[in-house]
Amino acid sequence: MRYMGIDYGDARVGVAISDPLEITSQGLETVPNKVYDKMLNRISELITEYKPQKIIVGLPKNMDGTIGERGEISKKFVADLKEKYKDIEFILWDERLSTVQASRVLNETNTRGKKRKSVIDTVAASIILESYMNTLL
Repeated sequence: MRYMGIDYGDARVGVAISDPLEITSQGLETVPNKVYDKMLNRISELITEYKPQKIIVGLPKNMDGTIGERGEISKKFVADLKEKYKDIEFILWDERLSTVQASRVLNETNTRGKKRKSVIDTVAASIILESYMNTLL
């Protein structure tokens, strides 16, 4: 069984995948989100290629736990994917501070500039996925 993690953003969508034993996650890619349908098609290609049984999508919440505009946009993204993939379980996962954690990881690896911008969403997707998998232990 495999899980996929997604960090949905206005400009970029980070995607991560678990190993088949569900022990670790690794970043797959950062998909540009300039044209929604094009981005959705690329995500669909990754779903078809990796065949995850569950997809964990980061749900941005406010620090007080409420769901704001960004959270509603993420819910719409999940609804669009659910229409096409009825046999896959989708889980909205609290992603508060995942980007902060991703920034720390990139600071530790001294990743800067354009490289940083291109991978931060993928690292955040991996953190979201690992956070979910840690609850299964």
